[in-house]
Amino acid sequence: MAREKKERRFRVAPDTTTEVAGERASSTGVLVFSAVLCAGAFAAALAAAWLIVGAVTLPGIVGAAIVGLIALSSCHVAQQWERVVVLRLGRFNRVSGPGLFWTWPVMEANTLRVDTRTRVTTFYAEETLTADLVPLDVDAVLFWHVWDAKAACLEVGDFTRAVEMAAQTALRDAIGRAGAAEVAIRREQLDRELKRVLEEKTAPWGVTVLSVEVRDILLPRELQEAMSLEAQAEQRKKARIILMEAEQDIFETLAEMEDLVGGPDAVGRLRTMHLLNESLREGKGTVVIPSAFAEGFNEGVGDLIKG
Repeated sequence: MAREKKERRFRVAPDTTTEVAGERASSTGVLVFSAVLCAGAFAAALAAAWLIVGAVTLPGIVGAAIVGLIALSSCHVAQQWERVVVLRLGRFNRVSGPGLFWTWPVMEANTLRVDTRTRVTTFYAEETLTADLVPLDVDAVLFWHVWDAKAACLEVGDFTRAVEMAAQTALRDAIGRAGAAEVAIRREQLDRELKRVLEEKTAPWGVTVLSVEVRDILLPRELQEAMSLEAQAEQRKKARIILMEAEQDIFETLAEMEDLVGGPDAVGRLRTMHLLNESLREGKGTVVIPSAFAEGFNEGVGDLIKG
């Protein structure tokens, strides 16, 4: 169980295909061309043997088959987005493609076919500790492509796997250098930092990083609640400051009206009336105003009882 959890933390889910189902490039044309070329070379060699010997013999058929196989192994077709690394006797010779190209049988070999289109790799950093020791789960996407097929073949064993591991390592390092709040808020800065680090790492491999996009950052539930309370408290603080500034402006305006309304006492009564009007306008409370009528009624009852 512990081993499965550890492997899950270092999970990488690459998606190097850039085409959706139903839009994948077909290699049927290349296969048909190779078959026709092999059959044509076989037929031409068999016809030449028949012209020389005067009959179709078993050695002639074997020789024609060998010629067909040599033609098949010498002629190649690369798609528009493919580059083929060709080695001659184990040493790098050239990068061929796209289109039709030839190789010497036995002496030359097609070592690697490189797809130069944009690739998409999804990678994760699960339960990664930040600088303030908060575990985060981060989901990101990497867009990249190969621009130098020679470097991708000669400088690294498996450039696809190397890019995936470099992306995940860079993500975990970037999270470890920042706090949880900084990672959650400054997502664009994290994208730029990851892109810069990966460009420096993958440039010797003939790989260009187009962009890195952080898709999701999952905080622990307890931290989410704490950050929510902090945000609410900050908003209440701002609301109270704005209310105090408004009250200050109101009192300054009323102070200028003292001569007009009849002194500070009148200004205070005017402000009281304004507050009473606002409370009644909201309709969320009841205002009780003391009255001398009740006191007079109580005094009359007391005199009546005494009599």
